[in-house]
Amino acid sequence: MPDFPWDLLAPAKTRAGQHPDGIVDLSMGTPVDPVPASIRAALAAASDAPGYPLTAGTPALRAALTSWVARACGADPDLVGVLPTIGSKELVAWLPTLLGVGPGDVVVIPRICYPTYEVGARLAGAEVVRADSLTAVGPDPRVRLVWVNSPSNPTGQVLPPAHLRKTVDWARERGAVVASDECYLSLGWEEAPTSVLHPDVSDGDYSNLIAVHSLSKRSNLAGYRAGFVAGDRAIVSALLTVRKHAGMIMPAPVQAAMVAALDDSEHVVEQRTRYANRREVLRDALVKAGFEIGHSAAGLYLWATRDEDCWTTVDWFAQRGILVAPGEFYGPAGNRHVRVALTATDERVAAAADRLAR
Repeated sequence: MPDFPWDLLAPAKTRAGQHPDGIVDLSMGTPVDPVPASIRAALAAASDAPGYPLTAGTPALRAALTSWVARACGADPDLVGVLPTIGSKELVAWLPTLLGVGPGDVVVIPRICYPTYEVGARLAGAEVVRADSLTAVGPDPRVRLVWVNSPSNPTGQVLPPAHLRKTVDWARERGAVVASDECYLSLGWEEAPTSVLHPDVSDGDYSNLIAVHSLSKRSNLAGYRAGFVAGDRAIVSALLTVRKHAGMIMPAPVQAAMVAALDDSEHVVEQRTRYANRREVLRDALVKAGFEIGHSAAGLYLWATRDEDCWTTVDWFAQRGILVAPGEFYGPAGNRHVRVALTATDERVAAAADRLAR
């Protein structure tokens, strides 16, 4: 396994923490706003749960998941399969293994991407190929899994439906699975993201397609570990079978909390407004401080550069009491960028903007 990325950021965190007004941590996408009261109430009401929960999810949760992917992703509720997961990261990390991918197989991931895609392939013993264009991969029959991520973490890039459709067609011709990480789907700013399950991409056929979703950012439920996968019913069924054997079960109170979160859109609008305001403040401050913002059309991050080594930029921020993530964490092609998260309180975001202005 590679070094855990966040351990490498410890010296910069120590330096930033020495600022007289305290650290402004914009390095991780960790929600800081309250969990909505209705969700906490649902969790508490379901807390008397002495028996084992259902790996497949309660009927109420499966219905809520199906309804949500129909509304948010344009999926056909009569054809799509759904399955709760213990957050999205564990599903990302274990998906190649759960699909039977192993030595001799290839997993394709974006050139700049969430590190756990590579970790999951390594756990399965598979080879990793970084490519944004599948023509660069060539006619390799060993490809078993292709990851796409729109909106992207870390860059905020949104892939158009035509691009996603070409990826789906390419993978289906080779019998590969397309896994679409759509955890930031509800956070489109300058562009509207499209799910891989949308008819413009899938034609209503979910074979070889799965979409990965999370309530961590949408509903501030990172601490609940609440995610799910949706798509090809045969794949979802196979995942369910393995997860039953492996004990990958979401706790019953969290399942009840997910139902409350999925059935309520008001809190999502409120949280989106918070992030939009913080994004405007940080983006303006970064541009005025001489940074160029790349992509960042959606999601929870600003992908910023001064065309220098990313660790030099990390140190520059740390001297001002601000912690950001080096682009190198997300692949060699990110080594001249940093990722700036929107997940800080309004007060800390304002403090960061003030320090950048100085």
